[in-house]
Amino acid sequence: MKKIRESDIETYFCWAVEMINGKTWKFKSPGRSGVADRVACLPNGSTHFVELKTRGGRLAPLQKMFAADMATLNQKYAVLWTYEHIDQWIKERQ
Repeated sequence: MKKIRESDIETYFCWAVEMINGKTWKFKSPGRSGVADRVACLPNGSTHFVELKTRGGRLAPLQKMFAADMATLNQKYAVLWTYEHIDQWIKERQ
């Protein structure tokens, strides 16, 4: 069986968000490591910071700090590991 790469998960996430008429952007923050991979804006007006990993992938310490910052700021943040996680995440937001 072919190993799923993180880039495969990211491509699928972008496609899934587009299928519900949302948009995603690659998120980079110069000088600050650990920020989420993607920002997703959904048709309902919500904005989400999303970290994409493969099954077995772990959050680095700076990614954990970013997740904690998002929780403190009451922002929408998710870590998604599989196609099934993405499908469930999308379903919960429709």
